[in-house]
Amino acid sequence: MKQRLKIRVGIIGAGNWANYGHIPSMILLPDYEVVAIQSRRSEASQTAASKFGIRTVAESVEELVNNPEVDMVAVLTTAPQHEEGVRAAIAAGKDVYSEWPFTTSTQKAEELLELAKKAGVRHTIGLQRRLSPTNRYIADLIRDGFIGKLRSVRLHVSMNYLQAVRSKSLRWTAPPNDFSHTIAIYGGHFLDALFQTVGHPVSLSSTLVNQFAEVTIAETGEKIQTNVPDQLVLNGQFAGNAVFSVHIEGGKRNNSGVQLDITGDEGDLKITNVSAFGGVGEDYLIEGVHGDNLPLNVLSIPDSYFWVKKADMGSGALELTNLYYAFAEDVKNGTHTTPTFEDAVKMHKFFDLMNESSEKGKTIKQ
Repeated sequence: MKQRLKIRVGIIGAGNWANYGHIPSMILLPDYEVVAIQSRRSEASQTAASKFGIRTVAESVEELVNNPEVDMVAVLTTAPQHEEGVRAAIAAGKDVYSEWPFTTSTQKAEELLELAKKAGVRHTIGLQRRLSPTNRYIADLIRDGFIGKLRSVRLHVSMNYLQAVRSKSLRWTAPPNDFSHTIAIYGGHFLDALFQTVGHPVSLSSTLVNQFAEVTIAETGEKIQTNVPDQLVLNGQFAGNAVFSVHIEGGKRNNSGVQLDITGDEGDLKITNVSAFGGVGEDYLIEGVHGDNLPLNVLSIPDSYFWVKKADMGSGALELTNLYYAFAEDVKNGTHTTPTFEDAVKMHKFFDLMNESSEKGKTIKQ
């Protein structure tokens, strides 16, 4: 039997998430080989190459995407830089992954999607939470009638570290117009996962608020004036008359994390995590019951939902590993499991609707 060739990956960007999540995920999976890396900071790409045994350090984006050994390009820079890497990869005829947030506007996102379609390259977006064992299991429970007909959904997501004072490593989350703020990042990830799990809303009303108008960089004392939101309150309805409410907030001092309640006419589900990011040991707890006025029981996720397991890898990074696993299976089998640039455009458009609702103070129907 002929051995299947690996997907040879070239990485653009050598930041913390590349080193913590992406490269370890690909090393863990037998279908991938990281063959090249490039970064605006040459010392960062050299360090990553030495640490992970990546044989080629490219001097430029163009050099990386045109390397004949590269089959797929992973664009892991910040959102304002994604367009450059994605365009270059598409022009070189390479399959391409982009981190979320995809880019800085819906218009640019649509342009990149159209380019990828015309070039006929595979494309996937880093909205990996939808593919986690937790979300896939919850979706199946709902589909199989565990809670009966959906009545309501309540989601609260908060994180401690995106406060008025931030580390230098998070400076990129503060500037206006970069679409890299608290709500863009966490809102995109959690809303995509939620809607993939329970369905998409038919109406929405949102409030987006900036409470940290000035962000100070802890190491340097630099002060950045900003108007980007760090609070989102969103509510609305799904088809079938079910209602939902979502609250996402950065800079919560204590007791941050994730709390999700899903109510049906025959049962309930409760999903919690002490961390919105998902470090080592920070796994989701699923509780639920089918019936009336009964205590919730812990629901263990069946082993079949775990495409990849690694005890010393954070749950957030393993969500990413699941996406890469699914992409390799899509390539192998011609399936379409992983989120694509089309999903990224949909999320950009949803943010446009939330912005419109917040600015005009109105409910928007879809």
